[in-house]
Amino acid sequence: MWMRVIDKYYSDNPPLRDLLILHSRLVADLALKVAAAHPELCLDTQFIEESAMLHDIGIFLTDAAPIHCFGKYHYICHGYLGADLLREEGLPRHALVAERHTGTGLTLKQILERDLPVPHRDMTPQSMEEKVVCFADKFFSKTNPTVQKSVEQAEHSLAKFGQEGVLIFREWCGLFL
Repeated sequence: MWMRVIDKYYSDNPPLRDLLILHSRLVADLALKVAAAHPELCLDTQFIEESAMLHDIGIFLTDAAPIHCFGKYHYICHGYLGADLLREEGLPRHALVAERHTGTGLTLKQILERDLPVPHRDMTPQSMEEKVVCFADKFFSKTNPTVQKSVEQAEHSLAKFGQEGVLIFREWCGLFL
């Protein structure tokens, strides 16, 4: 299912397609590892894998030339743009993961205070599956895709955008590690 969706939007940009699949596979594998380590959470592992593979589906619509993205939107928009695509594909639950995975999620307050170019609504992970995918994503960048970040490196990346995200990430470390 997820490959069909990726192929629909990425067939004309093989370098970006390959990067998206590599990054998403690494995120999915870590998220599934977290799920396997926590059977008490009763997580939907099929959904985790599918949504992890699709969480960044909107990146091609953004302007991030170093990773082969040549769209017109700011990179921070890729979550909600991807969510729109996934809703069109009939995947509303997967769309929520795409929309809510930026940083540790974006609150309406953060969006308004920072004047972010995204819709004015809460975009924070709600379900445990959303949180697991968002958490796993923090360990992998698309600029150095094969290297898994340490907890400290992930925190450092989040700290650039404020301490709120670092605190949420630390909470998730307590839940998932």
